[in-house]
This record gives sequence, structure tokens and C-alpha cells, in this order.
Amino acid sequence: ALLCALLWAAAALAAAGGGPGGSPEPGAFGRVYRGAVNISAERVYAFAYSSEPGQVDAVRVYVNSNSENLQYPVLFVVRQQKGVLSWQVPLIFRGLYQRTYNYQEVSRTLCPSEPTPETGPSDQIIFVDVASMAPFNIAYELLVTRLKNFQLETNKAFNFTASPSQPQYFLYKFPQDVDSVIIKVVSDAVYPCSVVSVQDIVCPVYDLDHNVEFNGVYQSMTKQAAITVQRKDFPGEQFFVVFVIKPEDYACGGSVPSSIHGNVNRTWNLQRTKNLQVTIVPSIKKSVYVQAMFFSFLSFLSFYLGSVVVAFVHYIRVQRKASAGRLSPEDGSGIMTSSHPITASTPEGSSYGAIDESSSSGGRQLSSPEHGPPAGSDTDSSVEEESDFDTMPEIESDKNVIRTKVFLYLSDLSRKDRRIVSKKYKIYFWNIITIAVFYALPVIQLVITYQTVVNVTGNQDICYYNFLCAHPLGVLSAFNNILSNVGHMLLGFLFLLIVLRRDILHRRAMEMKDVYTLDYGIPKHFGLFYAMGIALMMEGVLSACYHVCPNYSNFQFDTSFMYMIAGLCMLKLYQTRHPDINASAYSAYASFAVVICLAVLGVVFGKNDMWFWVIFSVIHVLASLALSTQIYYVGRFKIDGPDSDLGIFRRAAMVLYTDCIQQCSRPMYMDRMVLLIVGNLVNWSFAIFGLVFRPRDFASYILGIFICNLLLYLAFYIIMKLRSSEKLLPIPLFCIVATAVVWAAALYFFFQTLSSWEETPAESREKNRPCILLGFFDDHDVWHFLSAAALFFSFLVLLTLDDDLDAVRRNKIPVF
Repeated sequence: ALLCALLWAAAALAAAGGGPGGSPEPGAFGRVYRGAVNISAERVYAFAYSSEPGQVDAVRVYVNSNSENLQYPVLFVVRQQKGVLSWQVPLIFRGLYQRTYNYQEVSRTLCPSEPTPETGPSDQIIFVDVASMAPFNIAYELLVTRLKNFQLETNKAFNFTASPSQPQYFLYKFPQDVDSVIIKVVSDAVYPCSVVSVQDIVCPVYDLDHNVEFNGVYQSMTKQAAITVQRKDFPGEQFFVVFVIKPEDYACGGSVPSSIHGNVNRTWNLQRTKNLQVTIVPSIKKSVYVQAMFFSFLSFLSFYLGSVVVAFVHYIRVQRKASAGRLSPEDGSGIMTSSHPITASTPEGSSYGAIDESSSSGGRQLSSPEHGPPAGSDTDSSVEEESDFDTMPEIESDKNVIRTKVFLYLSDLSRKDRRIVSKKYKIYFWNIITIAVFYALPVIQLVITYQTVVNVTGNQDICYYNFLCAHPLGVLSAFNNILSNVGHMLLGFLFLLIVLRRDILHRRAMEMKDVYTLDYGIPKHFGLFYAMGIALMMEGVLSACYHVCPNYSNFQFDTSFMYMIAGLCMLKLYQTRHPDINASAYSAYASFAVVICLAVLGVVFGKNDMWFWVIFSVIHVLASLALSTQIYYVGRFKIDGPDSDLGIFRRAAMVLYTDCIQQCSRPMYMDRMVLLIVGNLVNWSFAIFGLVFRPRDFASYILGIFICNLLLYLAFYIIMKLRSSEKLLPIPLFCIVATAVVWAAALYFFFQTLSSWEETPAESREKNRPCILLGFFDDHDVWHFLSAAALFFSFLVLLTLDDDLDAVRRNKIPVF
């Protein structure tokens, strides 16, 4: 048996042109060789060439076989000096559901030989073995060529064609003065789906669909791709750029095969070719990073300088008026500056229905100076709680009498002890700090893990960057998207300082007066303002965390505090003239938590599930109606009645009859009714729009609902303020104009979509655009800058809007 085996091997070698004492058939580059092989006949070709000193030579092997017999493929083995490359024809690719795709034409680029430092040319030799285990002849074609354009040049476009069985890769060397480059790849066709990979100069090169992800950095592509490569990541200062065409398009958003049946062994030779163009351009230099950092910080530190200038001018003006002995209460500080408040003139009879605070027998008497701490004291005694007032039957009755009047004034809704109410609103501040800490820590840990996975695996499909403007720094892949969020943190901190200054000035003013008889202007409660400042800072922190690796799994990091900011602004606007009946911090944050849960559910289930949109629309409409009822009746609407269950329905029917049918021509509270009708129409329109169109970006849809309601309420508030003969001082007027202008510019850049995690990574990259500011920041970074400024001005509007009322008694300030 051993002798027979040796004789069989000798015969096979002799038939192939080689064997003991024989030599392979010499081959010539550029010549097509045709032949046939079987189990007893194989062929060996030898291709020799010389390499010039310092030159990298690449060889490409093209093979073809007309056989579709998968049981007896033709085997090709290429032997080089330092490696072996082999494949079979038909070449089989596997797709989803184990579908197979066969290719009879295959071409591969051999791993190039390293450049030799010798002074003379070096000789290289390549052996190509062709064999098959088929008991019959199988024809084949072989063509070996030397590549002329194997090395890519900087700033020079190169066009080529690739297919699943004919991948391409090229060499690039860093020029001496370039530390970072961007590989830009474009194609006119969306499909077939392709993969762009950057690999170190190591053999073998992974250039097939099943192994291209084994080494280097890679990303999928339809019409556009971009990879930033740094010199420090490649010790040899050179790398391969590999282009692979996938056998299926589902990874790029194409159609997904329905099953494993049908066309399982179909041949796809020339049906999935793709024309590509690659251009390698230098990236930005280190000096641009420094300029971008200076620009980011100086731009927002200028707001600090402006605030200092305004505060200094205000201080000089107050000092001059003090020296002249004519202090004005309307000096824009938001506090009373005169020793005796001046009652603003109002039309006679405008205080109809108001209760004089000096003679009120309500809760004010319970906290007279004789029974309470000294004026200006803000102790944290746990004994003094709001429930001390609300649980008394006479106070409850007094509330029902006061709050159901046709004409309400601020004195009617600011009857509780200032210290108690102030501590109630401080809970907003302390709660949001607690929420921020517990929310931010796991977020930071998660995004660090994401960034580590991207850096270790090289899979750039994990994160949805704008790859045409993604500038890495250290371990961060897109430092520019993180740096642009510094505005939220700096301006949030500045707003806290402004609020703290007002708080200190207000406390000093209270120490000089009888706090319980000084009932002028809007009650100063700063807890919500502090919470808004913290929320603005946290929006910057969490937006930066989101942009470390933006994707489907962490989208809520970027939107959670946006919801809270919008909600806190609405609460603050309502609290201004309803200080006694605003929502508690616990119920407000619980409501925000529900909204965030709905946002997550909407992203997960809202794309195709009609049932979710039906449930959400019903919840949206019912919540709007419930909130409208509370606002219309100033929190005094109650469904009560006899002990029987029918009493609830009887009470509801009576309210509907008296307020909606009997007085339909003239509602009892006309202004509130107009606001609530418009507000409900807007919210119902949102609900219908969502139910009909089912927008894919559910998080932005929810945010749009919040923003529209906030803008509607703010517009109503300003209109009613002007209608009540109140005026806008220069500072709030400037802030309103600045807010409108900056928001308009910010929203323009917001809608310049540069990526979308709702699509596949390859589809998202089609939206990528180059940088537009300093060669470092893209459209979304500009949105970060402008939105931070817009939010800051919006907060200032709420802070200064009612400074003109500091000299007006509260029983002259209408409630709306």
C-alpha cells in the first residue's frame, strides 16, 4: 500500500510538470493560462520578478473556472517567501439564514514583499499550485499581474472596482509632515454593501467578508465612509486600506432574505460589483485643537465678563441714586431697594375681590413676627411644614373661597409663610442634585466602556459619529462633539452665580424690613432657579457623555435633562403668580420619570407598533385634560359627593353642565379658558400627528411637545402681562429678543442632520458632512454652542421678566 501511494504521488507530480528531478512551469506576468485539473493531474506555475530598492511590489492573481460543482472545487494555493494564500473556486460566501452565494471568478492581491534596503534589485519568486480532487477534468483560467497603482498618494483620488470575490487593498505611507489623515471613500451606488478596513502591514491581509473584521479598524459603507487614522497607531508609519464587498445588503439597511430556501447555489459573478473612489487627505494639526479650545472657553467666558459689566453698571447706578436720595425700586435687581415701598398707581377698582394682607385672618396670622423667628431667618426646622396650614379646616375653606373668585390677585395665592414655601422649592434643588449624581455616575461608566470596546475591537459601526468631522484626542474618537458641550456647563454655572447674587441681595433686603408686612412684588423663591442651573450644567455633562459614543442604547442620556429643563421652566413660569399651589418637587420629578420611561418605550416599540401609539395618544390627551382642569380651577377642582360611587359621576356631570353648557357663551375664567383651549388644540394635534405618521425619532417628538407647550405658555404670559398694563424693563426685553434670535439660529443647525442612530451605521454615514467652524466643529457642535446660549437667555427671561413689579402691592398684581 505504501509503495502504491508513492507511485501515485510521483505520477501526479510528473503530470504537473514537477517532481523528483523536475521543475514547475515558468509563468509570465500578464499572460492568461488555461488548463484542466483532476485528481491525478495538477499544475504548478512559477513567477519570478525583481524588486527595486525601497519599492513595494504587489501581485494580483485572477482565476476563473466554469465549474459549479461544489463537491469538487478547484483549489488554488499561492506560495510566497513568507506566507501561503489559498482559496477555492467556486468561492462560497455565507449570508443570513445560512444562505450561500457562489462565485466562479476570484481575484486576490498577494501580500506584498517588504521593501529591501539593498542597493541592488532583489529577486522574488511566487508559486501557484492548481489542483482538484475531481475524478474528471475541470477547466480553469489563471492570470497573474503586477499592480502599478498599489500605493495611494495624499490628496489624490483613486478609482477602482471591487466585488465580494474580488476584494481590493492598497498601501499608504504617512508623509513626513503629516501626523493624521482622513480616508474618504465615496461611491455613486448605495448597494452592494461594502466594508472599509484599515489594517497594519501584517500578512496575511484579511480581505474577505468572513475575516475582514479580525484585524484593524473597519466600518460598513453604502455611498460614503470616512476613517481618521493617526500616525502614532502604526509604528511602521504605513498601513493597508482594505475594501470588501459583502454578499448581502442587510447590514447596510438593504433587504433581508426571508428564508434559506430558493437560489441557494446561485452564481453571482458580476452581479455585485461596486465602483469606489478613495482619497486620503491630511487631518487637522495640533494647533487647530488649541485654537478650538480657546474659542470654546473664551466664547462663553465672555458671558461672565458681560454679567460682571452689567452688575457693575447696576451697582454704580444704585450708588448714585442713593447719594442723591432717590432710590428707584425698579432698578433691575429684582429686589426692593427703598426703605419704604411705593405703591404703584392702578385703576380704581382694580383690586376687586382681593383680600388685604394686613387684615387677613388666614395663615398669615399664624406666622406673625411674635411667634416666628426674626425677620430674614430661613431656618430648616422640620416642625414647620406646609401641612400645618393645609390640614386646618378653616384654611381649607378659606382656600376654596379665595381661589374660586372670578378675579384673582397675587395676594390670594401667596398667603403661606414665605419660609415654608421657600423650603418647599429648595427641595427642587436638592433633589435634582441627587438625581444628577445617581444618573451621571453609571452613564460615565457605560460610555467609557463603549469607547473602550470601540478602541479594542476597531468596530466603528458601534458609534454614530459624523466621521467627516470627528477629531480624536487620546482615547476619545470625537473630541470636538464633547468640547462643544462646555457652554452648557459654563453658562449653567454662571446662571447659578446670578441667582445666588439675587438671593443674597434679597436676603439682605429682608433683614432691613418687616418681612411679614412687606407684601410687594413677586414672591422671591429661588429653589427652582437653582434647579434650572443644575439642569443646564447636567445637560452639558450628559450630552458630552452621549457624544462619547452616540448610539441607540444611550440616546436617553442626551434628552433626559432636556425634558427636565422644559418642565422646570414651565413650573417656574406657573409658580411666579401661583406660589402657593405649584407642584411639589416629588410629584414633578416623578412626572419627569414617567416621561423618560415613555420616551424609552417609544423608541423601542414606537417604530412599527400601532398599539403603542394608540395608548400613548390616549394618555397624552387625558393628561392634557386633567392638567387643564387643575389649571382652570386653580387646583380646587375635586370630584366629591355622597359615599356611593354614583356621587362621583353626578359631581362630574354637574361640573360639565354648569361650566361647559350653561355658561358656554361666557366662561367664568375667560383668559384661562382661551389659554387652555389653544393648549389642548396643540396637544391634540401632536397626538393625532403621532398616531397618523408615527415619527421614528420619538425622543425628539416628546421634546417637541414640551417645547411647544413652554413657548405657548410663555407667549400667553407675556401677552397677559402687557394686557395688564405691566411693562418690560430693558434687560428682560433684551433677553427676550436674544432668546428668539439665538433659538432661531440654533434650530437651523439642529435640523442639519449629520447622523442618525435610527438607521444602520452605513446609512447614517450618508448624512455625514465636513466641519464648518475653524475646521474643527460641525453643524451639531454649532447647535451645542447656540442652544447653550439660548437656554441661558431663556433662563434670564424667567428670572427678570417681572422685575417691574417690585414696587407693586401683591393685591394689585393679577393672576393669569
